[in-house]
Amino acid sequence: MNTPTLRSHVLGDWHTATDEGRPLFDAVTGEEVARISSAGLDFGATLDYGRTRGGSALRELTFHQRAALLKALGGHLREHREQLYEVSARTGSTLGDSKFDVDGGIGVLLAYASKAKRELPNDTVYVDGGVEPLGRGGTFLGQHVCTPLHGVAVQVNAFNFPVWGPMEKFAPAFLAGVPSVVKPASPTAFLTATLVELIISSGLLPEGALQFVAGGVGDMFDYLTGQDLVSFTGSASTAATLRTHPVIVRNAVRFSAEADSLNLSALGPDATPGTDEFELFVKALVAEMTVKAGQKCTAIRRAFVPEQHVDAVVEAVSARLAKTVVGNPASAGVRMGALASLEQREEVRRSVKALADAGRIVFGDPDKVDVIDADSDRGAFISPLLLVGDPQRAEPHEVEAFGPVSMILPYSSAAQLIDYAARGQGSLVGSIVSADTAFARQVVLGVAPWHGRLLVLNARDAKESTGHGSPMPQLVHGGPGRAGGGEEMGGIRGVLHHMQRTAIQGDPDTITAITSRWVAGAQRTVTDVHPFRKHLEELRIGDTIVGGPRTVTQQDVEHFAEFTGDTFYAHMDAEAAARNPFFGERVAHGYLVIAFAAGLFVDPAPGPVLANFGVDNLRFLAPTKFGDALTVTLTCKQITPRDSADYGEVRWDADVTRQDGEAVARYDVLTLVAKQENGA
Repeated sequence: MNTPTLRSHVLGDWHTATDEGRPLFDAVTGEEVARISSAGLDFGATLDYGRTRGGSALRELTFHQRAALLKALGGHLREHREQLYEVSARTGSTLGDSKFDVDGGIGVLLAYASKAKRELPNDTVYVDGGVEPLGRGGTFLGQHVCTPLHGVAVQVNAFNFPVWGPMEKFAPAFLAGVPSVVKPASPTAFLTATLVELIISSGLLPEGALQFVAGGVGDMFDYLTGQDLVSFTGSASTAATLRTHPVIVRNAVRFSAEADSLNLSALGPDATPGTDEFELFVKALVAEMTVKAGQKCTAIRRAFVPEQHVDAVVEAVSARLAKTVVGNPASAGVRMGALASLEQREEVRRSVKALADAGRIVFGDPDKVDVIDADSDRGAFISPLLLVGDPQRAEPHEVEAFGPVSMILPYSSAAQLIDYAARGQGSLVGSIVSADTAFARQVVLGVAPWHGRLLVLNARDAKESTGHGSPMPQLVHGGPGRAGGGEEMGGIRGVLHHMQRTAIQGDPDTITAITSRWVAGAQRTVTDVHPFRKHLEELRIGDTIVGGPRTVTQQDVEHFAEFTGDTFYAHMDAEAAARNPFFGERVAHGYLVIAFAAGLFVDPAPGPVLANFGVDNLRFLAPTKFGDALTVTLTCKQITPRDSADYGEVRWDADVTRQDGEAVARYDVLTLVAKQENGA
């Protein structure tokens, strides 16, 4: 029976390879699942199609519109995740493993969609940081902005997470407005192919926003430009080869790698047998060894234990591993499935042999394992393997067995632990299991330069902790040195990686026009209609209301103090206030000043302004004394429509000055303003 050849999706259509390809196998049964090849693809045309068709379509959308598409895509995939689970089982994954991968990938899409709605503007330009004054008169300013690169994000993924891996790269690129070319690792590419089929069939994405290559990258890298990006997950040796590709070097192509990582978990000296922390350490170590059969870039490879507790940890971990049932993921009670391929099993065995030279195996046999409802020879099964090693040897810090393998390494002091950690030459993640905050601080700060993420786990945070091996889209996923030196995800940092940061210099009106944010010194428009009477569509950047003046009296200050209970001496004690180097006499409360300012600019009648939901960047710049007359200038600074709501957000610049023109307070007022169709 002929098995199908996985199809690539490029140039807006599905393409089947022009040769027979090479076979891919069910990790559990050893049966041929599909064939894979990229023969016949025009990679130059593929990249050009992404740049011209996909890129141009994405750049027309705002961040919020892209976020809405990500959210819709996440919902679509969630409706079809049972189909993905079914295919995932053929990669050797248990249902729990499949959910970790599939639900994790969907979760990344939804998390990025939510984060973009909160932190990115409903615009195509991202304003990075504040305005930089470049001249004394305020007519020459600098502002950094970020715009999408006009290239393609080429994403080369590993075999261990065929869903989560592609999605954690795709989501930030898509949000940035950059199209993706997804190239999965071959052994599990049939699951990624199913994922892409679901995505394309949804019809949600602009054409060219996502292309899929089944098979090798061929000569694709020869066509990369300085506007393109490459994100790679895999071995350090392959990363080094790709990073030094002549075109990548010549064109300064942005290259990000997530590579080998000998992640650590350290048991604190306070976590003695019987403590909650001891049990947490043992449970986490076993989970990291057995989830996805240890095929996780974040799995614990080096388990550092106080030398006096090594025997207790070996006993506790071995007892848990003895209860781990290995076999067909479809069978009840199975807790660990197969490795992704027979080739991967042989690679793990070779690595374990090297590690055993630096220690001894205390649980499991690399050449023998009892399995349920499967053939241990035809399927890529292997026993969980626990070793105890010598941390002074090089092998524990250099050899990664990418499977259900971990080595316990004794240490005698925090300083020694930090030294051993650094010998790993860079890791994605480390964890410190301890309730001793002083120990945790010493170790975290000591090992941080070699780690992208660090988890401190104890009884207090255990219930909410997502665990050692779970990257979160809000946080950096990457690591220095051997771990690749790159970052995936990392919240908005992941989005900005796909954009060019440019310093814009110009006058205030030009900066305002470019950024769609009013800046000090730009034109203000004082109209006959109070800005609070305007619906969202009617408002314009620069619309202004001037209120005041209002004189602040001693009676105002004393009434405010009595009413609020704020009787700080600078407001109420003339003698003490006179000795204050900032005031020299009694002054008004800062919060009284902004309360008076609100009274000067607020239009009290019902209207389009629905609510004030905050104040940002409040600074009191000069004291307000008895008899000072306050004037407030309120200017529409930024307008952010909410596509899914009948209102939007408006940010106002508030500048409160006294009679001599000096500013006493500046801040941003945040309001929710109705759209015209709301009828408010």
